[in-house]
Amino acid sequence: MAFDGITIACMAKELNDALAGSRIYKITQPEKDRLLLTLRRGGEQRRLLLSANASLPLACLIPDNLPGPMTAPGFCMLLRKHLQNGRITDISQPGLERILRIGVEHLDELGDLRRKLLIIEIMGKHSNLIFCDDSETIIDSIRHIPASVSSVREVLPGRPYFIPRTQDKKDPLAADEQEFYRLLQNRALPAFKAVYMNYTGISPMIAQEICCRAGTDADKPAQSLSGEELARLWEAFSSMIALVREGAFSPALLYENGKPAEYACVPVISYEPSRQKPYDRVSELLYDYYAEKNAAVLIRQKSAELRHIVQTALERNVRKYDLQQKQIEDTRSRDLYRIYGELLHTYGYQASPGASSLKAVNYYDNTELTIPLDPTLTPAKNAERYFERYNKLKRTFETLSELTVQVGREIEHLESIAASLDIAVREEDLIQIREELTESGYIRRRGKTKAVKVTSRPFHYLSSDGYDIYVGKNNYQNDELTFRLADGGDWWFHVKGMAGSHVIVKTGREGEVPDRTFEEAGRLAAYYSQARWQQKAEIDYTLKKNVKKPSKSAPGFVVYYTNYSLVISPDISGIRLLSD
Repeated sequence: MAFDGITIACMAKELNDALAGSRIYKITQPEKDRLLLTLRRGGEQRRLLLSANASLPLACLIPDNLPGPMTAPGFCMLLRKHLQNGRITDISQPGLERILRIGVEHLDELGDLRRKLLIIEIMGKHSNLIFCDDSETIIDSIRHIPASVSSVREVLPGRPYFIPRTQDKKDPLAADEQEFYRLLQNRALPAFKAVYMNYTGISPMIAQEICCRAGTDADKPAQSLSGEELARLWEAFSSMIALVREGAFSPALLYENGKPAEYACVPVISYEPSRQKPYDRVSELLYDYYAEKNAAVLIRQKSAELRHIVQTALERNVRKYDLQQKQIEDTRSRDLYRIYGELLHTYGYQASPGASSLKAVNYYDNTELTIPLDPTLTPAKNAERYFERYNKLKRTFETLSELTVQVGREIEHLESIAASLDIAVREEDLIQIREELTESGYIRRRGKTKAVKVTSRPFHYLSSDGYDIYVGKNNYQNDELTFRLADGGDWWFHVKGMAGSHVIVKTGREGEVPDRTFEEAGRLAAYYSQARWQQKAEIDYTLKKNVKKPSKSAPGFVVYYTNYSLVISPDISGIRLLSD
């Protein structure tokens, strides 16, 4: 979710409590749109990260240092000149705007006390870091915005700083009950959207939470809400804002399918407690949340080359397969040519010399056929030509039938590699995928390459009933799980008719495996497959002893002829992950 006004209110309170009175010991600019302030207070050192990155804007305390460039950028040098050894006086937020104002006192060249403002605007692609003097005139900014880019506000040295009012939203901290009713009833929008479109600092997720607290359908048009529904909505809205006003924050990460999906700084009832992870500090929450987001972005970038190779090969093989199917369709007339030849051998004596056709009864189905003839050839020669045509099409059909099976398996193999790329979570997970592509001939091996240590391991889950469940991240791991780790009495799961991971349930004890463990293994098989984004998926499962690997087949390819099936959703929330 975006950094909304409530999150920033929570952050402002936390930072003000933790950093007011701190000295700015060090200023670095690790990236072109990020600042790192190292602060000291009472012998304690903290690091404040301010990011105006368009994709990941944020402000929070971080535990580790970030390396800076060899030569500091101009904006960093300017801040060092003015703010080095300065003292942070306060950190505040105007209204519920997505803005943090950091007040700093420092001594100028003459030894006089001066006040400066470092402002971070956390507004998605419009995020910025702006440095102002005590009259709120811009000294400089990390991103310059001239009039040619924005007609609403220039962000340039010497210009006055002000908060742009482009959407005419109201301040929720000064909300009035009657105005609330009027604003919602004047907008032809769903109730939750009417809330966040009318008030600043409210995200769509928080607006839906307000509707949930009020017991109102979030998608119901605001104009059709009854007086009672509006009253309940106002009560939920005002109680939410009261928490913000009082600083009664309770940060928590919100999970879906075992992965962080949202975060909130106020109590949330729309997520079950089992899908929430509470935090004492919002900085720790944001660090964990964005660390995972950054990891996902990084792994996507690292796998871009492999994805391109797989996608190119997949498109080429799909085109080849379609062409072969069309050519097979063109051979469907071969049996008719064979029948023509046989009938000419049987009834050819009836053909008149120079005839261009012959009518004969097809003794296979007792229908009358008209056989085209070359009038310059005898019936026997016409029959010979039909048999030649038949034999040529027959050979073509047999060859293409074998080729389409090969190409079809190649497509399945490539789709399984694409699925492996989708579930990779770390850079080491890509090593085995690259090796598989190399072994399959899609990546050229250049000379003698040094063996790379494989550290990637399958996902290891623990079922609610205490059974170990393993999920392969790629085809090599799928083979390892199925044919090395699993015993004949263990259970094997796989999504039906799609690329996906092999899932193994280790029985390891006497008695039947509980139904709940079967369901959880099925959900894992659905989630780690191409069916991840479907509401339901069909899962095949069987004892491992029924799963066989054909000779010389591709990694991860297996066959089985005895199985059970279940239909289940790919929701893995609540299943405990032990290691990934």
